[in-house]
Amino acid sequence: MADLEALTPRQRDIYTFIRTKIQGRGYGPTVREIGLNFQIKSPNGVMCHLKALQKKGLIHREPNMSRAIQLLEDPVNAHRMGLKLIGRIAAGQPIEAIEQSEELSFSDWIEPGDKFALRVTGESMIDAHIADGDFVVIRRQEQARDGQIVAVRDDDGEATLKKYYRERNRVRLEPANKAMKPIYRDRVSILGVLVGVVRKY
Repeated sequence: MADLEALTPRQRDIYTFIRTKIQGRGYGPTVREIGLNFQIKSPNGVMCHLKALQKKGLIHREPNMSRAIQLLEDPVNAHRMGLKLIGRIAAGQPIEAIEQSEELSFSDWIEPGDKFALRVTGESMIDAHIADGDFVVIRRQEQARDGQIVAVRDDDGEATLKKYYRERNRVRLEPANKAMKPIYRDRVSILGVLVGVVRKY
């Protein structure tokens, strides 16, 4: 586990700032936001701190994405990522709830490298039971099959979550909301495919 004590005071402050932003709004700050908050005039100055945090195993940065800072681990709130699975509960006809000794683990969702999470804003996927404020877990890959829900990056570096369909000379990004129209693009950059949804009540 990475140790915050190994960081310089400035690195520790920047790490805390990044963690607070991600926990508060679901995505990390930009290099510019970090620079403004800590009065670091040069983007290169910010990058030096980010590279140090990355080297020490605290963050991961996606190239060519302005806000793609991910926490690899949180030494302040580190704990086992699992819940005791004690049985089943009916959402239809009642069933007998029998206590079990299994554990429901989320470790396969949160291992760094091949997966990442995004916080959903908006109602475009509500008919797929993905609501505003949910967290979606995305498996990183550049290809997708028709009908899969994908995270797609646009030219501004912002991400959108839609169903993916290839048409003859274009791509259709279909919302799961009957009140919204599909988006058409000549080409898209697929960040990955949806593998999970997390909702906190």
